[in-house]
Amino acid sequence: MREEKISVPQHLGPEVDGAEAGSAYALTTQILDALEQGVILWCTDGTCLKHNQRMLDLMAWHPSELRSGTTLSQVLERGAQRGDTFVPDVAELLGLFGSGTVFHFEQTLSCGRIVSASARPVRNGGYVVAYSDVSEARASLQAIDVARSKADAAERKAVEILHNERARQREASRLAKLNGWLQSCKSLDELYQIVTSFMKLVLPGTQGQLFIYSNSRDILETTCGWNTADGQDPLTPDDCWALRKGRQYLYDPGDLCFVCDHVADATNPEGEIGKYLCVPIVAHGDTVGLLHLQFGTDNPEVTDAVEFASQCGEHISMAIANVKLRDELQDQSTRDPLTGLYNRRYFLDAMRRELATATTRQSTFVLLSLDADRFKQFNDEHGHDAGDHVLEMLSQKLVEMDVSGAVACRIGGEEFSVILPNADRTRAGFAAEELRQSVADMRVKHMGSDLPKVTISLGIAIYPTHGTQAKDLIKQADLALYAAKKAGRNCWKVAEGDGMISFE
Repeated sequence: MREEKISVPQHLGPEVDGAEAGSAYALTTQILDALEQGVILWCTDGTCLKHNQRMLDLMAWHPSELRSGTTLSQVLERGAQRGDTFVPDVAELLGLFGSGTVFHFEQTLSCGRIVSASARPVRNGGYVVAYSDVSEARASLQAIDVARSKADAAERKAVEILHNERARQREASRLAKLNGWLQSCKSLDELYQIVTSFMKLVLPGTQGQLFIYSNSRDILETTCGWNTADGQDPLTPDDCWALRKGRQYLYDPGDLCFVCDHVADATNPEGEIGKYLCVPIVAHGDTVGLLHLQFGTDNPEVTDAVEFASQCGEHISMAIANVKLRDELQDQSTRDPLTGLYNRRYFLDAMRRELATATTRQSTFVLLSLDADRFKQFNDEHGHDAGDHVLEMLSQKLVEMDVSGAVACRIGGEEFSVILPNADRTRAGFAAEELRQSVADMRVKHMGSDLPKVTISLGIAIYPTHGTQAKDLIKQADLALYAAKKAGRNCWKVAEGDGMISFE
């Protein structure tokens, strides 16, 4: 495929006077300085033609180290002298800059920051290079690898212990099967269903429940149970000796033991409390629940019901830990840390899923594109803390939208997008107006003071009317948003090809 090169004009032309040239140059500088990436434009002879301020900040360079006339070799050699490393190395990079092709490289600064660069040739010779800080992304990937390694190591250890117990091959086989199912769970609810079915099958002579701490951490609630008529009432941590002692507790009537409060009324017809076991469920060092088993008749499927139940508790603990860890990592990778809304990455995935669903079902859906009006001015006048507070409150309004299945995302800065499944033009209009009015009526207080009124502008695109691809729908929604801005803000518009229909 032919590589398209970027065209960089060498001059402004004879018809452009000095004032116009200065204005164009200033505008170019403003645009470059507004970018998140660092950018350098290299001439054909390898000297710097232009760069933005972000480039200096990103690479921790003094202005004297990069300015018009600085050569590429000087920049690379200075980086190497201060301890930076390059992939590929400096010599190969110098060769690539003369190749006239698109290429990528990485530079690890002496401070530990990792920068990824993309170099693209320009039509009149030279290169434009964009630099991005990928340190956090790499650290996140390393954290995921470490977490997975720990989980894999824990699983291997459990399997090794089971295989060493030659005398309990049947138990090891059943435990391995349980472990396999639990590790395949996609949610905690699915895990609870598997626990119920498995325990009823392999320990038919027991009654039991699995308790999990509520969000308030003051009580434990029943999540599943087997061979019990009704779920047990919630219990408190002080009701169980296992939770008090921080380890499993076996009550045996023939030994010196004391009954837990939560089983004091679990008596047999003669009024005696039988043998039972309580196993704390621990996830990454934190107690998250309790497995309780009341032993009745013999369990021919296992040689030692207490030991087997104890090992089941270990596997359940491991599975819950993995599911919680996976959910946390998934949440971190798809949620915006400030607002709690889904982020741009999740938004693009959600758009692809919604497009596939709408295509299969031949249904429609709506994309809302919106942002806060004059938000930069608001930040400048009232500070970023106040701005963040406004974004949080605006996000809450998005969450409260009365549309079934709505997916609200923060794309970046004050920009948001909302997917409305199974919605048409009429429903989109109602939703957009309701949201616009809700935000306009919003009263924001920060640090004890009332902040100015906040308004939003919205653009609407509808599938398949305005496009059948994600990029087309996003573009049309953005165009409608721009039209709403141009119309005076605090309104919404529907994409209509070359024209826009306004509903204010």
